Amino acid sequence: MKIKLAWLPAMGLAALGALATSGLAQTGAAPGERQLQIVESLAAQETSPVPPESALTSYLLVYFRDETHSLHIAVSRDGYSFTDVNNGQPALAGRDISEQKGIRDPHIVRGPDGAFYLSMTDLHIFAQREGLRETEWEKPKETHGWGNNRSLIFMKSRDLIHWTHAIVPVDKLFPETARLSAAWAPETIYDPKMRKMMVYYTTRDGTEPEHMVYSYADDAFTTLTQAPRPLFTYPKTTIGTIDGDITRVGSKFHLFYVAHDRPGHLRQAVSDRIDGGYRFDPTPVDPETVGTEAPNLWRRADTKTYVLMYDVFGAKPNNMGFSETKDFKNFRNLGRFNEPGSPMKATNFSGPKHGAVIPISPGEADRLERYFAKPE
Repeated sequence: MKIKLAWLPAMGLAALGALATSGLAQTGAAPGERQLQIVESLAAQETSPVPPESALTSYLLVYFRDETHSLHIAVSRDGYSFTDVNNGQPALAGRDISEQKGIRDPHIVRGPDGAFYLSMTDLHIFAQREGLRETEWEKPKETHGWGNNRSLIFMKSRDLIHWTHAIVPVDKLFPETARLSAAWAPETIYDPKMRKMMVYYTTRDGTEPEHMVYSYADDAFTTLTQAPRPLFTYPKTTIGTIDGDITRVGSKFHLFYVAHDRPGHLRQAVSDRIDGGYRFDPTPVDPETVGTEAPNLWRRADTKTYVLMYDVFGAKPNNMGFSETKDFKNFRNLGRFNEPGSPMKATNFSGPKHGAVIPISPGEADRLERYFAKPE
């Protein structure tokens, strides 16, 4: 399978040649394995109309697994039982689309233009063990900390099959980020005031505490257009905050996130505006007694019920946990995928990590399933 890589123009031919030499251009997918298609542009595709909300009765889940460091996709017709479209195998190999030959933390959203925006962390935490990197991390842990990286991955599609692709080296784009040692868990949301897709993510300078920042993407979703700015300030400056997830609910913006504080648990902050002003609330949100991260909020079709999904990384094996809320004060524990008594089911996959769910139409779910069911 030949894959075309749509790189950032700013990277230049020399950088592209270096990446190709490093092995990035080689395929990470097994021979004959069906994958999503990387295209140079979406110009040949029709404009994507935004389906009416009443038509969005199915769900799409993107996630990754530590075992593959690749993108996985599952769909659901009822919001309870999810089935992987590629029978648990990667929908897109991380080695094909990243500097570090692995991706983490996928997030997807539908924009007001009807297109889908997919963002991911460019990071492979087991690259040395798998012979993909000579060192444990890209830069020394002593000066840049655990899991250091510098790039985000942006992809855009109109049909969930064909995607443009760009690696966004944040530290090279803005002088202010020269000390950057982490660019993790990017998410995208439309800012109606700016009329742009706002990208927010976790970052870190050297070995200082992690914090969340935001910027804006260009229309093609290939780069960031302004230096990142602080999104949320935790009251303890020595405590890192990661994995922000913003959802507009009525006139308010709800930010769920992780604080490396004690006691643990996910937390929620609410603001009247999208790009700041989030008020600290110490109240724990999730019901877990082990470590959680990567909160993601989504609404059940035709209801006022929201589902908060989170990565229960403290579980053995790793799993996704779920809680429901209508008032954002009381959260009902739904348990984890495939646990006794839980209504949440993963029919043909296990070990999902750091995922995101969006509503889609049954036709869009059908298209993905047909694509992956079709032989090469």
